[in-house]
This record gives sequence, structure tokens and C-alpha cells, in this order.
Amino acid sequence: MHNTPAPLNDDSKAVANGDDKRWNTRALIVDDDVPIRELLVDYLARFNIHASGVTDGAAMRQALQAEHFDVVVLDLMLPGEDGLSLCRWLRSESDIPILMLTARCEPTDRIIGLELGADDYMAKPFEPRELVARIQTILRRVRDDRSEQRASIRFDNWRLNSVLRQLISADGLVVPLSNAEFRLLWVFIERPRRVLSREQLLDAARGRSIEAFDRSIDLLVSRLRQKLGDDPKSPQLIKTVRGEGYLFDARDIG
Repeated sequence: MHNTPAPLNDDSKAVANGDDKRWNTRALIVDDDVPIRELLVDYLARFNIHASGVTDGAAMRQALQAEHFDVVVLDLMLPGEDGLSLCRWLRSESDIPILMLTARCEPTDRIIGLELGADDYMAKPFEPRELVARIQTILRRVRDDRSEQRASIRFDNWRLNSVLRQLISADGLVVPLSNAEFRLLWVFIERPRRVLSREQLLDAARGRSIEAFDRSIDLLVSRLRQKLGDDPKSPQLIKTVRGEGYLFDARDIG
């Protein structure tokens, strides 16, 4: 992201230089619902989260140019560019964590958002305290990921770059992964040749415990298999264990 200063409108809260140490986290709230936006900005301040609120994609880009944020809370339904388009743009520009808000609870919406790079999802209406917990969980996971993950790991004929989140084949083909695909593959690599339930995999791929949607994880596994060139009719890497879940059967990991 660029660091060129730009004036902020909407609900941005100016913080005097002498007060900067108070804020542990900076969040950008992108939502055209003014009452919700103002409520969240005020509520998050109670937990040392400095929040700025904006209405749409143009204001979001302006805010990101003006200052650093640790997380973006992004509404799905926005005027002009919708949340999915903005999520795609954000992920192409930055690895900043994204938490999406939606009044729609269709699993397909969640899958698309996660495929585009969102780190978590919350359905409206929600309790503000839960949003705080989700933000804290996302940032804790990001810190852990950055400090613990190795830059590169090999398995069978593939190499996984955990910094760029790319798969590299033996012949040099580069295959980009979404955040959800990367987290799913990472948990497989950490637990090879173990049967993992759909609920365990959902927790890993989405970063939180939620009600398990079988179709969600099955679609994610299907997309990961496709990127790995793993034949869905006779998979060699990600095997289906009927009635239980999936098993990662790579033999050469290191």
C-alpha cells in the first residue's frame, strides 16, 4: 500500500501524536450503514482498537493510503463496488487481514469470499463483543503464521512458498493459492497421513470454529486437488475417507 497522506472523511477518528501509544490495533470499517459504523468505531475503542469508518470502496482506498491498518472489516453489500470486488482488490495489493460482514448467510457467499482471500466471516446482526474477539483471533493467527511458518517446504513433486502462498511444481509452474486454500494445505502438511474431519479442516481453513458446512469444505478440497493436479476419481495426495473426512498422503515432506 502507498503511504502518501490523504485527508479522511466519514467516521475517521483523529488520534493526537501523544495518544498513539494507547492504540494496540488499527481497524478500518467499510460499511455504508452509518449507525452500525459509528457504533463499531466507538465500541472498538474500549478494547484499544482505533477504528476508522468509511462508506465505500473509494473512501477505503483513500484511508489505506493515508495510514496503516492492521485489519479491514468489510461489508459485503456496498454501493458501487461490492465487498467481494473490494476483497479481491485488497488481496491483490496487500496481505492485510480481512473480516467480511454480510446480511446474507448463503454458504456460497462465504466460500467465494474466502476464495478471494477473506480471513473470516460474520453474519449480521452480531454482537460487537464477538467482532472484537474475531479481530483478536485473526491478528493472533497472523502473528503466529508469520513467526512460525517456514518460507518453503517440499512435499512429493511440489514446493510450497509460505510467504508468497504459492505452489511451485517440479517443472517450475507457479500456482497461486487463496488464503483458505493455503491454510487448508498447511494443516494437511502439518498432519500428514492422519484422517482429519471436515470440522477440523473448516476450523483450520477459515480460522475459527463454526457450524460445519460439508459442502464448503468439500468444494475447498476439490479446488485444492485441482491445483495440485490430484485426480478427483483416484486422488493420490488428498484422499477421501468415507464418513470421516480427508487424509493427506504425501510421502516426502521436508
